[in-house]
Amino acid sequence: MKFYHYCLPGLLILSLLSWKKKDPNVTTSIVSHGQMPNAINDKSGNLHLVYGNGDSILYCMSTDGGRNFSKPSLVAKVNNLMLAYSRGPQIAATEAGITVMASNTGGDIFSFTKTSPERWSSPTRVNDIDTVAKEGLMSLSGDKNLLYAVWLDLRGNKRNKIVGASSTDGGKTWSKNKLIYSSPDSTVCECCKPSVYVKNNTIKVMFRNWLQGNRDLYLIQSLDNGVSFGQATKLGTESWALNGCPMDGGGITVTDDGKTETVWRRKATIYAEEPGKPEKEIGEGKSCVITAIANNITYAWVNKGEITCLLPGGSKVTLGKGSFPVLKPANNKAVLCVWEDNKQIKTATVALKD
Repeated sequence: MKFYHYCLPGLLILSLLSWKKKDPNVTTSIVSHGQMPNAINDKSGNLHLVYGNGDSILYCMSTDGGRNFSKPSLVAKVNNLMLAYSRGPQIAATEAGITVMASNTGGDIFSFTKTSPERWSSPTRVNDIDTVAKEGLMSLSGDKNLLYAVWLDLRGNKRNKIVGASSTDGGKTWSKNKLIYSSPDSTVCECCKPSVYVKNNTIKVMFRNWLQGNRDLYLIQSLDNGVSFGQATKLGTESWALNGCPMDGGGITVTDDGKTETVWRRKATIYAEEPGKPEKEIGEGKSCVITAIANNITYAWVNKGEITCLLPGGSKVTLGKGSFPVLKPANNKAVLCVWEDNKQIKTATVALKD
């Protein structure tokens, strides 16, 4: 267990490593050394955090709304683990428990199921054709007994397309992979992470396309647990003509009243949009993410190297230096933001103001 020398010894040291709060409504901490964090909250109110360090996938959890996290433990070691530029472990919660998904540089994706407080299952490969997920860009979401994964996939013509798979046993087994979208112009955007959100029997997938030279965001959904998907529809009123990849996939969530909400970047501007309604500009920057608490939306992104959080009601909070934020509900009155800064995993709980 050599990886433990990277980890902090306990909650006491975690509290000592907290840095000065920039806002009385914000509590910030350093969790451990690591890269590419991801988080999920379960229906019991616990928060689950996963990230990578070298070839190790590490996990910890919080039972107090993200103010303190347990000592990190090893999920698994994956040779040549993908760990940069939104390529990192993913995590989701279903009635079957907690599932972690990770990819290697060889183009394979593996899932691990939490079987006890300290044990995880052996790896199960998600992609049913060898080495087709070379980009390592993927997302995972779950609700009730349905788990759904999406990723960039090279099968068939060696051009990236959106492919998905489902699991109803917490990631122990996976369905036959399904082609969700293939660009008629050759490929979807090669370096932007797709997003997936599962609620009841509906699966919503957002991805950056590449059509007629434009790198725009598209939304596609299934209403039957992923058996079939409808037509992909463009988000935003304008297009981003770009001969390159912005490496910025945006985020998607669904409110308690069933509204789909998205956030994404076009050029240097961050936009939010409920599909079918006008887009709205919310800031400047990159690496934007979104979450919903009931019907209240919170956003986070990176602006000039600082993590910015936009709360319901319009107030903004700067959380500190860093990159690749992840945003999840901490409870019904606060959000958890997790990010990477100089190969350290940092967290902040931000209270929603009345």
